[in-house]
Amino acid sequence: MDRSIATIKPRSAFGGPIRGDTLFGQLCWAARHRWGEDRLSELLQGYTEGQPYLVVSDAFPAGYLPRPALPMHRFDEVPDADRKAVKKRRWLPRKHFAEPLRQWLNHAKPDSEISSVELIAAHIQPHNTINRMTGTTGTGEFAPYTMARHWFAPDLALDIYLAYDAERLSENDIRQLLEDVGHAGYGRDASIGLGKFEVSGMSSEDWPAQDNANAMLTLAPCAPQGLGFDASKSWYQPFTRFGRHGDVAVHTGRPFKNPLLMADAGALLARRDGAVDTVCGQGLGGSGQLSKAIESTVHQGYAPALPVFLEETS
Repeated sequence: MDRSIATIKPRSAFGGPIRGDTLFGQLCWAARHRWGEDRLSELLQGYTEGQPYLVVSDAFPAGYLPRPALPMHRFDEVPDADRKAVKKRRWLPRKHFAEPLRQWLNHAKPDSEISSVELIAAHIQPHNTINRMTGTTGTGEFAPYTMARHWFAPDLALDIYLAYDAERLSENDIRQLLEDVGHAGYGRDASIGLGKFEVSGMSSEDWPAQDNANAMLTLAPCAPQGLGFDASKSWYQPFTRFGRHGDVAVHTGRPFKNPLLMADAGALLARRDGAVDTVCGQGLGGSGQLSKAIESTVHQGYAPALPVFLEETS
């Protein structure tokens, strides 16, 4: 698959962090609106058989990658640093990716070294639901309530890693779809102004990689189950996706999808045969497995992956 890195700049509050599997779903809706149902069906052919047309990462601070979910003893000790401070070092500068894995913690940075303010700050926003019979709020479902809005740090740029099948989709096509999503809004409450962003650039530069790689660092939630990974050489944080239909599908009366158990972004996964690839995981859903409202619904269980050399330990 061809590879690209999109850089975006948030232009409003968001309902939450930008996750690759959710963004993929919105890009599918954007493709449907721009090119029609038939084109989307063509793009999704073979999706659950290991032939994705597009795989999307989470959004990371520009120039940084997530620290892998490895136990601390797999890293070299950080001199003169207490344990709590070390745990906050969760962003690896991309320029240090080629260095040995055990040294990454010494190069990793906490949020405070990337931005002088919180990278993403949650603020409570009050809401009202008006009873149209009384013209005011009330009790029960008409009681005032609050929800969190998430603001990215001012001037923060975010990188999104994209793997795509160039025979079915061009880099310009992907940029157009991203711009469509950025204009409409990503995620929760996009209809009231949340989730707006602009695409500031697309780069075809090579993704970072290590020589003699035998493992993969994932950049989005993925589904590695049953794909021949070695449990003794793989580490991840479990992530449960309680998905819902978006866009016009919310009006079906059955917006909720079946929950999915995934490995969160930042997993380090090694196959038993030591093989590595540009993407990791599998396409989920189809044939009513994920949704009874729209039986053809699929979910991105793939993740863009970076090749890593995992040293043997005694």
